[in-house]
Amino acid sequence: MVFQPTWELRRDFAAELSRMYGTEVPAYDTLVEVSTSVNSDFVAAQGADAERLGSIERVTAERHGAIRVGSPRELAQAARVFAAFGMFPVGFYDLREAAKSSVPVVSTAFRPVDAEELARNPFRVFTSMLTTDDPRFFSADLQEELQEFISSRVLFDEPLLALADRASRDGGLEDRFARRLVDMATAAFELTETPVDHAWYRRLEEISAVAADIGGVPSTHINHLTPRVLDIDDLYHRMEERGIAMIDEVQGPPAWEGPDILLRQTSFRALEEKRVFRFEDGTVGEGSLRVRFGEVEQRGIALTPQGRELYDHMLAETDRRLAAGEGGGVRTVVAELVWRENLPDTEEGLRRAGLAYFTYSVSAPAVGETPTDLDSLIAHGVVKATPIVYEDFLPRSAAGIFQSNLTDEGTRDNAQQGTDYSLETLSEIIGHPIADPYELYARQEAASLHQLEIDLGHPVHIEATINS
Repeated sequence: MVFQPTWELRRDFAAELSRMYGTEVPAYDTLVEVSTSVNSDFVAAQGADAERLGSIERVTAERHGAIRVGSPRELAQAARVFAAFGMFPVGFYDLREAAKSSVPVVSTAFRPVDAEELARNPFRVFTSMLTTDDPRFFSADLQEELQEFISSRVLFDEPLLALADRASRDGGLEDRFARRLVDMATAAFELTETPVDHAWYRRLEEISAVAADIGGVPSTHINHLTPRVLDIDDLYHRMEERGIAMIDEVQGPPAWEGPDILLRQTSFRALEEKRVFRFEDGTVGEGSLRVRFGEVEQRGIALTPQGRELYDHMLAETDRRLAAGEGGGVRTVVAELVWRENLPDTEEGLRRAGLAYFTYSVSAPAVGETPTDLDSLIAHGVVKATPIVYEDFLPRSAAGIFQSNLTDEGTRDNAQQGTDYSLETLSEIIGHPIADPYELYARQEAASLHQLEIDLGHPVHIEATINS
C-alpha cells in the first residue's frame, strides 16, 4: 500500500470539499471559473511580476473554507480533524467586537504553519465558535436551551476522530485509510437533509442569522469556500457582468498604485437555498434559507506589528474622513487618498520602514569587494528580498463580509457585560496553543536571514527596522 503524507491528505481534502460545495452551491463553480480566467489573464499581462506573491499553480489551487461550530467541545473536535491534514490554529478573531450587527462568534483559522507546507497546499479553514454564554445576545433561559440543543448533536463521530488522530500521529495514512479519512471528513461538512425545526431556527434568527445558522440546525456545513484571485476588482466586474449580485464593495485595503498589503475580500450575495423544515404544526415541508455566500480573496504582503498599527491608523482615519463627509461618502475614494498619504508606494519602501515581512536569498554572485549590510547588498543586486504573503485574516473584513450578507442586524444588549474570550481561552478549549501570526512570519524571515549568511559566507548587518 502507498503511504500518503499529510500534505497529500490536505490537498485531497480541499479538492473533495470544493467538488462537494460546487454541487451544493452551483454559483461557486462560476466563481472558480471566473477566478481562473482572471488569474490567467493577469499573468499574461503582468508576466513574472504576477507571481510575486505565489506561483500561478499555487494561487489557482488555493482555497480557504469557513465553518461554524456551537460549543467548546465541537471546536476541540474540529481541531482534531484539521490536525490530520496538517492544519493548526493560527490567530484569534473576535467578530463580536468587529461587527456592527449581531455576530456572536469568536474565531481562529486552521492552516499549515510551515512555509514548505504552505507552498505545497495552503488550505485554510476559518472556524467560528458561537459564544452561547454571552448575555449580550442570549438570555439565561435561551443560553440553557441553546447549549442543550448543541450538546445533543454529533458533528464529528468517533470513527472519524479516531482516524484523524491516527493520521495526525503518523504524519499521514496508507492510501485506503487516507481515502476513508477524506470521505468521512468531507461528509461531516456536507449540508444535512435532516429537517430543521422552523420555530427554533426563526427564534434564533431574530437575535442573529449567524446564531441560527450555527445553533438552529442539527449539523455544521461549509459556509463558504474561497478561491484566491490576483485581481479582485476585475473579478468583481466580471461576476456582475454575468448577472451575479455582489456585495456593495471589496472589503479591506483599497485598490491603489502601491503594493498590495494584507487581504482584500468580496463575495456574491447569499443565495436562497431550499431546505427541509419541520413546521410548528408538525408537518415537514420545503422552505428556504439565505445564509451561504461565495467569497473570493486577493492576498497581499504580511505586515509587521508596526505595519499593522499603521494599517489600523489608516482605517480609523478613513472612517473619520467619511464621517466628516469627505470623498462624497465613498469609502474606497477616501481610503485611496489615505493610503497615498501614509503608506510607502514600493515594496522596498515597506521593507526599509520595517512595515512588512520579507525573505532574503542570494540573487547573483558577489563581484569584488561587496558590502556586508543588507540594504546595500540588495541595492547592489547581490541579495533579493521577496515579500512574504499574508496567510491570515482581518476581523473587520470578515465581519464586513458577514454583515453584507445578512438581511437584518439582529439584536444585542450592550448594557450587559460581554463574556471574555482571548487567544489563550481558545487555546485551552482546543487543547493546542494557537499560534501568533506575527511570530510565524518573523520566524520565516529570520530563517531566511540565517540561511543568507551561510550562503554568503559572512555575517550580514541588519538595520533595526528589519523584524528578525
